[in-house]
Amino acid sequence: MAADWSAFRALFPTLRQKAYLASGSYGLLAQPVEAAVRQYLDDRLTLGVDWGGWGARAEAVRCGMAALLNASADEIAVTTSASDGINSLASAIDFSGPRNKVVVSNFEFPTGAQIWHAQTSRGAVVEHVPQAQDGDIPLEHFAAAIDETTKLVQITHVCYRNGWRLEVEAITRLAHERGALVLLDAFQSAGAMDVDVQALGVDFAVGGMLKYLLGSAGAGWLYVARRHLGLTPTVSGWFAQADIDAMDIFANDPALSARRFQTGTPPVVNCYAAEAGIDLIRSAGIQAIETRIREITGLAMDRLADAGCRLATPRQDNRRGPQVAIRSLDAARLTERLAERGVVVSWRDGNVRAMFHAYNDVSDVAALVEGLIANRDLLA
Repeated sequence: MAADWSAFRALFPTLRQKAYLASGSYGLLAQPVEAAVRQYLDDRLTLGVDWGGWGARAEAVRCGMAALLNASADEIAVTTSASDGINSLASAIDFSGPRNKVVVSNFEFPTGAQIWHAQTSRGAVVEHVPQAQDGDIPLEHFAAAIDETTKLVQITHVCYRNGWRLEVEAITRLAHERGALVLLDAFQSAGAMDVDVQALGVDFAVGGMLKYLLGSAGAGWLYVARRHLGLTPTVSGWFAQADIDAMDIFANDPALSARRFQTGTPPVVNCYAAEAGIDLIRSAGIQAIETRIREITGLAMDRLADAGCRLATPRQDNRRGPQVAIRSLDAARLTERLAERGVVVSWRDGNVRAMFHAYNDVSDVAALVEGLIANRDLLA
């Protein structure tokens, strides 16, 4: 049965007043997610404390993310952010041997590079992979950087600045052929695209709940392929232990699952929101969502091109994600002007970013195009 996108859209009250195209910055609040947060407040007022119930919420998030990523639940850690997950992973990696290089693409969100630069005091050597003239980072640029000294390659699925999508499978094959591990940042794709960690072949992946997964800030996830569950983070805590209830202050006994990459108390209220957001994505179907977004972004790109806008995002379906980046002479000011018209976008790196979800429709595209035409003086 085809998804009812009108009914899906109706779950997001903000769309009654605004053309919201900033999902890659912060996803819209859906009514079921709002209800989940209110349920947390009700539970707190009624029960006071509910460690069993709160633990069950975190497990629901773990299982839901595993299903979305085609992973097993024991390969998922529930974190407070993508940064939390990367830091925990970094603490488990030994840079003392001949393999001490971390290759980082120039598409990364700052935290995805800053954390690896912070490891230089532990012996890590960081090398960046630059963009080509067209804005892409081609495979040959990775081939030039990944060598026999490379321990790990960090790549982003979809660049937050320009919407380019990396060729993850090809980069991963190259890295593995040369003995390196691969960490995928899927913050700008999970929830909007079918991210199958088995098909992609990556060793690790991270993301958060606040964008396309429709949850809230303060909750994230880390995928650790089963073959790497022998890694032991030096960042730890009581929820990383094999037996959370052991309360053993005389030893560190990490869980056999990816939970060993967790630390303290889970982000309880954010798990309520995250569970509801994941349920929405799974109910609509991630493949149907990806198709819907591909169609609406394609329509937007065609109409923007017809209107004379210059795009930083490639038109090829397999090289882009849910974002359309429009070149601007003053992206910050143009974003403000669009907001004055009720069109909510974001900006980075000289580009206005229109970031679509399955709840967007042709009326949002029309509002964006009209707003840009009305402010043509700020278009590049």
